[in-house]
Amino acid sequence: MFSGGFSIWHWLIVGLVVLLLFGKGRFSDMMGDVAKGLKNFKKGMSEDEEAAEQRRLTAERAAQAAPTPAVPAPPAAAPAAEPTAEPDRNQA
Repeated sequence: MFSGGFSIWHWLIVGLVVLLLFGKGRFSDMMGDVAKGLKNFKKGMSEDEEAAEQRRLTAERAAQAAPTPAVPAPPAAAPAAEPTAEPDRNQA
């Protein structure tokens, strides 16, 4: 029928061997485990997003509740004496 390819008999034998190795119950158990794993993965991802959102909201509330610290004014500096062009002659 198929020259050089697998015939229907080859596929039937392969299917029979797969069923014997894995069995009907084992195959469905594996698929159930895969489905549980996917559900747990999705649940974990959504919990991570919810936790990140909670942290962000908490930080925003803390920033709004905390008063902004007043920045102290720099100390007033005394006016600097202007330098004189001539040296003071009264100094000994």
